[in-house]
Amino acid sequence: MTSPEKRMEIIERSSPNFGPRRDGLRPELVVLHHTAMLTAEAALERLCDPAAEVSAHYLVAEDGRTWRLVPETGRAWHAGTGSWGGAGDVNSRSIGIELANAGPLAGFPPFPEPQMAALETLLDGIMARWSIPPAGVIAHSDMAPERKSDPGPKFDWRRLALGGRAVWPDADDTEPAPSAGWDHFRAAAHAAGYAAPAGDWGLVLAAARLRFRPWAAGAPDPAPDSTDVAAMRACVDRRRVPT
Repeated sequence: MTSPEKRMEIIERSSPNFGPRRDGLRPELVVLHHTAMLTAEAALERLCDPAAEVSAHYLVAEDGRTWRLVPETGRAWHAGTGSWGGAGDVNSRSIGIELANAGPLAGFPPFPEPQMAALETLLDGIMARWSIPPAGVIAHSDMAPERKSDPGPKFDWRRLALGGRAVWPDADDTEPAPSAGWDHFRAAAHAAGYAAPAGDWGLVLAAARLRFRPWAAGAPDPAPDSTDVAAMRACVDRRRVPT
């Protein structure tokens, strides 16, 4: 059977910045990033520069052009320090995809249709090859909430979830529920995969809102409300997609 990725053109551009996956680990996650650079070409040069010591498996430009920089069997250097699902060394457990997007340099612009369509096709191939479930597609900010905010508030996670390429709470799940507060939020967020750097669950709340409630990311109330808790609980059910 032909992989969905075979229907898209992949431009080969080898980066020297990778190594073997450690301890026999294999990809079980896909980590999505934004480049925070002004052009895809500038990001491409940096990801292939040995002095930069950063890379990703793929780079997707705004117009849908897609480069493969590191073989999927290799350990690209994209995630850095962090954890997900109770385990570290995310680089050894993941495939990294950089999305060309200026991020904070241009007020977090949206991701255009050609780029999103190319990403969806790319994800279909990766997820099929490595048996990665929708819950395994995460943001860089999810696994490193103290350091990262990418792919940022304009990324359309709900669109990915509608196609079975990510998780998202449906409308009923985000209705106000009886449970709220830090104890409920910590338990639900931990079950979903989050970890609190140095015990700071405020950073996790900010990361969760950035992904699932970007309109609430700057809310004045620093405590998790019932909608925050409900969203985390819904995402523990790996089969949930929006209705």
